[in-house]
Amino acid sequence: MMKITAPDLHCGMGRLQKSLIPFLGLVLAFCFYSARENFKPEMLKGKRVIVTGASTGIGEQMAYHLARMGSHILVTARTEAKLQKVVERCLKLGAASAQLVSGSMEDMAFAEHVVKEAENLMGGLDMLILNHIGKSYFSYFDGDVGHVQKLLQINFLSYVAMTVSALPMLKESGGSIVVVSSMAGKVGFPFTVPYSATKFALDGFFSSLRQEFSIQSVNVSITLCVLGFINTESAMKAAADVVLMSPAPKEECALEIIKGGALRQREVYYKYASTKIPLLIRDWAAEFLDYLVRKRYNVENLKKN
Repeated sequence: MMKITAPDLHCGMGRLQKSLIPFLGLVLAFCFYSARENFKPEMLKGKRVIVTGASTGIGEQMAYHLARMGSHILVTARTEAKLQKVVERCLKLGAASAQLVSGSMEDMAFAEHVVKEAENLMGGLDMLILNHIGKSYFSYFDGDVGHVQKLLQINFLSYVAMTVSALPMLKESGGSIVVVSSMAGKVGFPFTVPYSATKFALDGFFSSLRQEFSIQSVNVSITLCVLGFINTESAMKAAADVVLMSPAPKEECALEIIKGGALRQREVYYKYASTKIPLLIRDWAAEFLDYLVRKRYNVENLKKN
């Protein structure tokens, strides 16, 4: 029996990588340019939009982009003081209106309350952007089932509750649901086990719901946003010394999410090459992708944290 050594495996992976990448580049170029549509900021003018998790990071930047486009915006997050500053800036940037509701998405009643407030304050809803997440750790899974359960409440079940509450208004307006997810909801990444579980749940729920909408001819689009490493404050604090890749800018990421929702795209990948290529590799060479993922981490720095 032939014995395969580690150097042989490494060389084989190197050859596979060299042959796969040019082909994947061609596939990605075809997909990108054939599916490209023109986005115009006027598409969001006067639209009524909820943005969750809007006090910092990508959510905050989405609120500012929507403000520049002249949308009516309702922002929500845990901290009212931070939200107030976001609202003030949105109004200065040109929002048709900007209002806030503060509270914790761990409470399903609050999730539903946000939607009711949108109806009261804006008279309806055109776009629901679900972006909030609960606090988690970036390390080896510690076996805490209670933490997983709590994170599922915030990162998943509140998304479901808000969607159910918002559907009557969205059906009436022919609106859109935008779900901010992650590569960690498509591929098994280390050190994010509880977080990753919630993102996989979002993919399953909203992808299945999209199918049902199609069967029932429901005119509500669902856009799932698959994000890579973004330079938000929380991500940089948790993983900047461990992840061996450059983070993408949250401002540009936020704009791409809004564009995808406005164009009613099925999925948004940001950045495109760094998220789409690994998913193509996963379908053809899953173990090779696992190897590439592990090579992206400086585990020694993780141990120091």
